[in-house]
Amino acid sequence: MNDEKERKLREFLQRNITRADLEPRRDLWPQALARLAERERQAPWFDWALLGLVAACLLLFPKAIPVLLYHL
Repeated sequence: MNDEKERKLREFLQRNITRADLEPRRDLWPQALARLAERERQAPWFDWALLGLVAACLLLFPKAIPVLLYHL
């Protein structure tokens, strides 16, 4: 970008973006905490089934433990 275009861009930004546009109008952290608290996440049944299947395979085939750890 040449100096002329950079100067025009800087002037445009200084005219059109005020300091108030850069900061939020209110504190968003309490609202984010409330949204996280209101929805409680639970694992679906197939996640538990998959975990049981992996545990059973590791009990039946203990030599598969390094293979599983390699893929994690």
